Amino acid sequence: MTDWIDIGTLADIPRRGARTVRIEGEAREIAVFRTGDDSVFALVNECPHKKGPLSQGIVHGHSVACPLHNWNIALASGAAQGEDKGCTPTIAVRMDGDRILIARPEALKAAA
Repeated sequence: MTDWIDIGTLADIPRRGARTVRIEGEAREIAVFRTGDDSVFALVNECPHKKGPLSQGIVHGHSVACPLHNWNIALASGAAQGEDKGCTPTIAVRMDGDRILIARPEALKAAA
């Protein structure tokens, strides 16, 4: 059974934007993305290429472009798209009304 952490409301994240969260006991920062159609995704905030901060990238559709070298990362899977290879761990997200909940760090460790 997954435990969930409430990180705020959908309105706390701009459309086609992101915010970052730190979970106590977890070294890696988590980026939470909101797409133009109000879908929400969470990834470790590191591009698989050179660990660029994905939260600072441009969200387009259900992907984000890394701000360092423009790698496109699928928000649902964390996989690099096109000819680029690599994958960023994803974190389970669910909505409870307008509240965003992400999986606890135990689930993040399993994704690594």
